[in-house]
Formats: sequence, structure tokens, C-alpha cells
Amino acid sequence: MSDAPRRSRSGLWAALVLTALLAVYVGVVAVRAFQLIGTGAAVGVALGVALLVAPLLVVVLIGRELLLAVRVQRLADTLAAAGRLPVDDLPRSPGGRVDRAAARAAFDAHRARVQAAPGDWEAWYHLGFAYDAAGDRRRARAALRTAVRLHRGGPAPSDLP
Repeated sequence: MSDAPRRSRSGLWAALVLTALLAVYVGVVAVRAFQLIGTGAAVGVALGVALLVAPLLVVVLIGRELLLAVRVQRLADTLAAAGRLPVDDLPRSPGGRVDRAAARAAFDAHRARVQAAPGDWEAWYHLGFAYDAAGDRRRARAALRTAVRLHRGGPAPSDLP
């Protein structure tokens, strides 16, 4: 048995439970959609198609985010084994919020590292967490997607942060 401390997987289990509930919901909506389509009326068919398309789009988007989470976790495991995970040592307010000025200062160092080595997946991984600390979740996910792509042998991006 490994001596490494076990990480809590409660977030993963919560995501899986919510995904299962979403699957039940999509199933119920699909049954109702096919009933509407089966009426043959133009309004019923249009509503039925809309009921099918909207949940499927949501499922695709959620699946994309879950896949990213699994791949980012693999990168985190790789970095943890090498002792190179990002350290969350930014100062915080009494309420627990990250000091934005400190986050921006740390961000600049990570951005410079990516600009110096745009093909380094580890630099992009660290940049993703620097974006997250700075409060920019959209760019954080984009940087983590780039880290995953680079780790899998993809090309370095042409547009740098």
C-alpha cells in the first residue's frame, strides 16, 4: 500500500452524482420530446426538437468540462509525483479571498515563463492556476486546455498570453 496521503475525491463524487441526475432528467425530457414529435403537429414537432437539442447541448458541454477535469488531474498527479505542483501561498483576506494585487504579481512571473517556453505544458499548467487566483476562470480553463494539449504532444499555441 502506498504511503502517499489519499486525496479527497468528494468533488469528483459530487460531479458524478450530479451527472447521473442530469442523465435521468435528459431521459425524461427525451421521452416527452418524442411524444411531442409523435403528435405530428408543427408546434409539437418544433417543441419536441427543441427539447431534444437543448439538453444534448448541455450534456456535451458538461462532458467537455468533466474530460478536462480528468485530464488536468492526471497532469496534477504527474507534477505531484515530481514535487512541482503549484503552491498556493498567496496572502488572503480574513474572509479567505486571495489578495488580487499579490495574485497579479504572481501571474506576471507565470506569464513570462510561458512566453519564454510556449511549448512547456508545465508552464501552461501553472499559468492556468495563476489565472484562477487572479479571478479569470475563462482564461484559466483555456490555459489548462493548452497544458493538456501540449502534454499529449500537440503543437504550441501561436497566440501567447
